[in-house]
Amino acid sequence: MNLRKRIVFELERLRRKNLQQLHPLQQLFWESTLRCNVHCLHCGSDCSSSELTPDMPAEDFLRVLDQSVTPHVDPHKVLIIISGGEPLMRTDLAQVGKALYQRGYPWGMVTNGLALTEKRFRELMASGLRSMAISFDGMQENHNWLRQHPLAFDGATRAIKLAAQYNRLTESPSNRLTWDVVTCVNQRTIGQLDEMREYLWSIGVRNWRLITIAPMGRAADNPELNLTSEQMRYLLDYICDRRKEGLHISYSCEGFMPDYEGEIRDHLFHCMAGVSVASILIDGSISACTSVRGKYYQGNIYKDDFWEVWENGFEPYRNRKWMKQMEPCNNCKLFRYCEGGGMHLRREDGSLMLCHHNKLQA
Repeated sequence: MNLRKRIVFELERLRRKNLQQLHPLQQLFWESTLRCNVHCLHCGSDCSSSELTPDMPAEDFLRVLDQSVTPHVDPHKVLIIISGGEPLMRTDLAQVGKALYQRGYPWGMVTNGLALTEKRFRELMASGLRSMAISFDGMQENHNWLRQHPLAFDGATRAIKLAAQYNRLTESPSNRLTWDVVTCVNQRTIGQLDEMREYLWSIGVRNWRLITIAPMGRAADNPELNLTSEQMRYLLDYICDRRKEGLHISYSCEGFMPDYEGEIRDHLFHCMAGVSVASILIDGSISACTSVRGKYYQGNIYKDDFWEVWENGFEPYRNRKWMKQMEPCNNCKLFRYCEGGGMHLRREDGSLMLCHHNKLQA
């Protein structure tokens, strides 16, 4: 590691330490439902259309905002992200969005797009929707295969076109929709990146986020979903090359990879789970981002005050020295900058599912 890069990493480490102390709440996920209209091969939470876990009543989530969040924050600076399952499975989504908007909170959602009709899109925009991530995982055959639904590709394409058209037609900058397309790259699609890019750009995508699939949930037993070390290097090199051409393509927020930091995304690696990101899960559990599938719960809204938990809990997230006691972190000279990687890659016993740096060295 050269001196310049080490200085950059040291400055980022100091910034991260300061944030861990201040822990400003900037994103709050709401796992509003576990129901889903597709059956993805890589689902980390194993959702289904006939999910037995009931949706969380909207009034329970709004009560937490009113009593435990709003008195302590500027609502305009906290983004509420409604997730699932598939949030569009909720028939009251527009009403919930309007309630958030009236309270001053910007809100967004993560969706597969299958249930996003033009009528419903207009309803959501009128309810204050300002952020959306749309899943697109390959051309038609591969996308439908991963999502296990014959109309999944058509739904994702429709959602993308709706978002792109809205921003072309709106005249007010304050009403524009911030949106991107998220692609889970796997062994079937690693060789089709150019075809996907050309198609996405042709239908209006200008922000493309590429991620790799972690060996968790349904993906744990499907090696076809996980890239080899060589394929991983190819993906990162592809992102670097396209960014140099001026295209806004980025790798996801996970994984410290010193050889690629500063080149594959708009920021250096940092895991903000439990530092500036929290979540309220379907059963009321208080956690960090919803990608954390291990039960690193810090409380429950049905018996604890959310803000007290946020202020005084989350120790495993904000002080990650405990990871240094476990392999492969215990012998790693880069732990100072990585701090054990993303929390979502930790099993419940604390062991690490995947070290991105080690994978790239293989």
